[in-house]
Amino acid sequence: MTAERSEHPLRQRLSILVAALLTVPGVALRLSGAEPDPAVGAALFGLAIVGSAFMLAWAAEAAQLDISAGLALAALAFVAVLPEYAVDLVFAWKAADDPSQAALALANMTGANRLLIGIGWSMVVLVAAWRYQASRIRSHEIELERSHAIEISFLMIATGYSLTIPLRSSLTLIDSVVLVAIFVAYVIRIAKAPAEEPHLVGPAQYLGNLPVAKRRTSVLGLFAFSAGVILLCAEPFAESLVHAGEKLGVDTFLLVQWLAPLASEAPELVVAGLFAWRLNTNAALGTLVSSKVNQWTLLVGTIPIVYAISSGTRHGLPLDGMQQEEIFLTAAQSVFAVAVLSNLRISVTEALALLSLFMTQFILGIVVHESIRDEIRIGTGVIYLVLAAMTFIAQRRNIRPLLSDGFRTPLLELSGKTDVGQSSQPEQPDAPTNTSEHAPA
Repeated sequence: MTAERSEHPLRQRLSILVAALLTVPGVALRLSGAEPDPAVGAALFGLAIVGSAFMLAWAAEAAQLDISAGLALAALAFVAVLPEYAVDLVFAWKAADDPSQAALALANMTGANRLLIGIGWSMVVLVAAWRYQASRIRSHEIELERSHAIEISFLMIATGYSLTIPLRSSLTLIDSVVLVAIFVAYVIRIAKAPAEEPHLVGPAQYLGNLPVAKRRTSVLGLFAFSAGVILLCAEPFAESLVHAGEKLGVDTFLLVQWLAPLASEAPELVVAGLFAWRLNTNAALGTLVSSKVNQWTLLVGTIPIVYAISSGTRHGLPLDGMQQEEIFLTAAQSVFAVAVLSNLRISVTEALALLSLFMTQFILGIVVHESIRDEIRIGTGVIYLVLAAMTFIAQRRNIRPLLSDGFRTPLLELSGKTDVGQSSQPEQPDAPTNTSEHAPA
């Protein structure tokens, strides 16, 4: 397979160079052993992580030319959130010696998950809707291909389990076993998906147009370089954030919950936004859904493992009342998101609901007094669950076909590459298929 011909190779090469240059100050600072002002350190190390994350995302997209489509999507989702893993696991490792770090590990994890849905998913729908209107295409929703029933089904299982976590006083190794097992089963399920021509844009398109040997070398080189930068800068970035919050009088929990995930997930949101702009909505939303599966299984599941190794015990990562509420709110949002996608569609109205609930809780969580934040978290979580129940009831006839496709239907049938029996796709009203073919020439 080859990528489409690149329209702006010079601009695309320059983008890769700029991303690489963003990593230089942070790496130099780390290797020098200097101790800058915390705010300066957070900025420089954060830029290094952002630059690395962009390069990881481009390399992972180009790698779709050499591995199966389903596995490529999972790999893209995994490497796109690799900076998030690195920062989160730094806090989990330090929590063995400093219990306050446990709250920061969970703050980073819950913030990342809620940003992905509240901002990422809704952004894809709203950008696509605006582009459809500009292109005079009448569509108020976007549709995922039937094969994405796999991601949604596994996300549904992981989300159902996550609702039990706030009922306990710690995130345990049992949680690790369950969540990592769900992730492994998910990867096994999609690994044999048939290869498809990927829709590459920007620097990923430039990499995809390189000769095969040069492309593979470049992709591996970007992976190795970016991973090395992240390993160097994740720990000082996390420490700088904490110290900057203390020095500036900013709530450290909120700083870690929102600033760190926003920095590490910016490339993924940019990539999804570019796909949505080109009306390749299946790739845009599909990538973010796969990322949610990664974060809600492997990321959450590895936190207790890292904590156990660091502490030398089998005790789980402790959860206090506020952390239980944060996990409850994050799980409730995930329940509503899964309910919305149970028919493989998401409308503008549903996207606005996800965005408005996220923004309301986000703003209130910052401006109101700390004494009533717990009521806001619980209240918002209850609203998510009520909306989810209403949506599941409305979509109840779609649940069984969705799960059947997710766990049992042969991958060739899901991909539409063979006519095997009658389709078990959930019942859906007629609507335009939102793919890149809709984009204006």
